[in-house]
Amino acid sequence: MIGAVKPTVFVLDVDGVMTTGQFLYSADGKTHKVFGPHDNEGIKLLKGLLPVRFITADKRGFGITKRRIVDDMGCPLDLVPEAEREAFIAGLGDRVAFMGDGYSDARCMRRVLFAVAPANARKEAREAAHFVTESRSGEGAVLDACLEIIRRFFPERDV
Repeated sequence: MIGAVKPTVFVLDVDGVMTTGQFLYSADGKTHKVFGPHDNEGIKLLKGLLPVRFITADKRGFGITKRRIVDDMGCPLDLVPEAEREAFIAGLGDRVAFMGDGYSDARCMRRVLFAVAPANARKEAREAAHFVTESRSGEGAVLDACLEIIRRFFPERDV
């Protein structure tokens, strides 16, 4: 366990964490994102333990992301450009758990209580993380992260 202090919110980047990071385009533009089947189970395990919210910088694919995160999963989603992420996360307090995969996410990860990166995250994110998942993004990495948060901070919850 990292300490007696527990996170008060879990913030996740969407693209490259909940998704494989791939964007599928047609002549009409961005049409699809690949979300994995296991990650929502992890989010459900955290219900009642701490709030979960998502961020994305993808304006063009926001409708796709909103459909999965807000409409299907019932979680809050914020459009937060990479340049504004540090300030956004700092505004949530000093007890944030954060999961990211990108170069710019690494800066945020060094400033939170608990940072997680998927196995296939950028090197900078993996190095800044307290925990790197065994699974890749879109393939169960979020489930891995949720299980680790429960083990470290909420051991009374049997998983």
